[in-house]
Amino acid sequence: MNMDQLKRQAAARALEEVRDGMQLGLGTGSTAKHFVELLGERVAAGLKVIGVPTSEATRADAERCGVPLTTLDEIDHLDITVDGADEIDPDLNLIKGGGGALLREKIVAAASDRMIVIADDTKWVPTLGKFPLPVEVIPFGLGATRRAIEKAFAECGVSGQMAVRKDKGGHVFVTDGGHWIVDAQLGRIVNPPGLAKALSAIPGVVEHGLFIGLASSAVLAGGEGIRVIERRKPKGDQE
Repeated sequence: MNMDQLKRQAAARALEEVRDGMQLGLGTGSTAKHFVELLGERVAAGLKVIGVPTSEATRADAERCGVPLTTLDEIDHLDITVDGADEIDPDLNLIKGGGGALLREKIVAAASDRMIVIADDTKWVPTLGKFPLPVEVIPFGLGATRRAIEKAFAECGVSGQMAVRKDKGGHVFVTDGGHWIVDAQLGRIVNPPGLAKALSAIPGVVEHGLFIGLASSAVLAGGEGIRVIERRKPKGDQE
């Protein structure tokens, strides 16, 4: 079974959680695209749902597949968001943003009762950081912002090369929100929650690709089949 088939398996398993009348966050990326396509088939068969896309690319896919769409200005919450990830650790902390949609993805995930992450099992890692960490930034004052990011890295015990992301044509990649992305090659992030907090405090940082405490479960497809991992509750929240 190839990687694309594994991704589609994970998407199909997440679709089993969708019920009639739900309001859904629709993620961005190759695995999330499978979910949108499969959802479209269910909608064509009579399922009544409405979705909020996390990118213009996903909007186009959903429209092509016949999935009704809305916005977070028109509804007050989402039942489930289904999205992919670039890395997933055992606490279900994520690195996202390889496709450049991290800001809208995080807004939609935070507005959801549940976030289901779908991926092939190569995305499961013991420690986040091998995948470059995307940091979405304002172009104005980029030098000052990069220095502040480097300081935050040092304070959190990580370091690595940073580069402004370029598109396939060699031009600066511009997000749907009109911002730039700096990708940081950190190798190993020892304290993802601490680094997330430090980056969020920098004025020139719009958002970062560390998704902490947002994913409620992960559906991983591999050669051995489907694994579903639920996020462990903090000790104080256990019943």
